[in-house]
Parts: sequence; structure tokens; C-alpha cells
Amino acid sequence: MSELKKKGKVRLTAVSIYHYVRLIGRSVIFLVLLYLYIMYRLQNGEDIGTLIESHPVILSVIWMIFLIEMILRFFPSKIESPGCQKQFARNYIKTGKTEIRIQDDNAVMLVALIWIAFNAVFGMLHMKGILDDGIMMLLCSFYSVCDLICILFFCPFQSWLLKNKCCCTCRIYNWDYAMMFTPLFFVQKTYTWSLLVLSVALLARWEITFYRYPERFSENTNGYLNCANCTEKLCTHKKQLNSLWKKIALYMQERVKKLKL
Repeated sequence: MSELKKKGKVRLTAVSIYHYVRLIGRSVIFLVLLYLYIMYRLQNGEDIGTLIESHPVILSVIWMIFLIEMILRFFPSKIESPGCQKQFARNYIKTGKTEIRIQDDNAVMLVALIWIAFNAVFGMLHMKGILDDGIMMLLCSFYSVCDLICILFFCPFQSWLLKNKCCCTCRIYNWDYAMMFTPLFFVQKTYTWSLLVLSVALLARWEITFYRYPERFSENTNGYLNCANCTEKLCTHKKQLNSLWKKIALYMQERVKKLKL
């Protein structure tokens, strides 16, 4: 940790910077799609899917970005989070312990059921014609932004359901793309289903690895998941952000008290 500290602060690691770059990129994509949807929907009544297809450059760029991201997840990487890299044999560091400790599978199943039920509502609205393909694509783009927010700032699955220590020990880390592209199940386009199929393949590979090599996913048996070996250090970063929010809240409380006097 001493190498990461500078004047009492922890510098962002390469992995964290990679997350921020993706957050900015995905936010830009979402805002562009939202702008296009609103403008063309109001002016021409044209569906955003038709609009994007008429501009193959936009479609190709967005499709390639997510396609490449998912393909890279199938291979070991030094800039990816340890949370998704623990599945690979080269990242398995034996601790000498044999007891495999992983989050309760009931919580994992609960997450899956909640997510399916939540998106089924949008699916039914889409089938009834209330929501169009454009809304489903915007929903996916919004999910992609939320995915990075969960990693960098706050994750409701971690805090409320799974109770895992951090992203490194997250049981469902590689579910992210499948969850992100769930709404595309209702958009019958080649480019949307190709992303959905690849995301499901990524999830399947993760689950198969988990059931074949559960010792890689447990901090008790895999030293790679220990804090000392973490290349992300997001927990320290999150603590700094929480401390900042507390200071801002305290400052606002003091300002309100002064105004009341």
C-alpha cells in the first residue's frame, strides 16, 4: 500500500483508470442514443433502431466496442478487475487451506430471479407495443453505465443481497454483460442478438468454471483474492468517496443551522 500512497491519498490504479475510461465512454454512448431517440422520435416519429441502421458507422462502433470487451473477457488480462480474472488457472494462488467459502447460493438465485422479473416487465410492455425497440436499446445502454457505477461507487447487489467483501470476491462478476443485454432478447435484430448470445456464452463459461474449480472463487483458498494481492484498490477509493460525501453532508447541515439562526 505504501507505493500507492501519496500525501495521505491513494492514487488510482491502472485497473481503476480503465473502469473510469469505460464509464465515460458508455456515458457518452448513452447520451448520444438518448439525444437521437428524443430528437428523431419527436420530429420524424422514426424508431432509433431504424435510425442507427441507416448510419452503419454508429452501429458498427457501438457494436464493436461491446463485442471486443466481451471477447477480451474470455482471456486473462492485467487491466481487468481481479473480480473477473479469478476464473483463470494462472490467477489461482494456493493458500494451503481447503475450506471453500463462497456467498450463499440462495442469494445468487435471488439476484437472478429479481433481474429476470424486473426485465420481464419491460419485455411485456414491449410486446404490447407500449415500449419500442429504441427504449430497449436505451435500457441496455443505461444498464451499461450502471454496471460501472456499481464497480466504482455503489453496488446494490453487493450491499443488499450478496454481502461480498468487494468486487474481487463477487460471485456474479461475469454476469454483467448478460444482465446488461437482457432487454435485447426482445429486439429481434442480428446485431442485438449477437451481443446477447456472446454475453450468455460468457456467463456460461463463468458458471462452468465456478462449478469445476470453486477453489478459484474463494478468498480462503485463492490468495489472488487477498487484499495484499489486489491490483484494483477500489475499496480504498470507495472509502475516500464515502468520507467526502460525509464531509459534504456535515457541511450542509452546518450551513442549514446557520441559516436558521
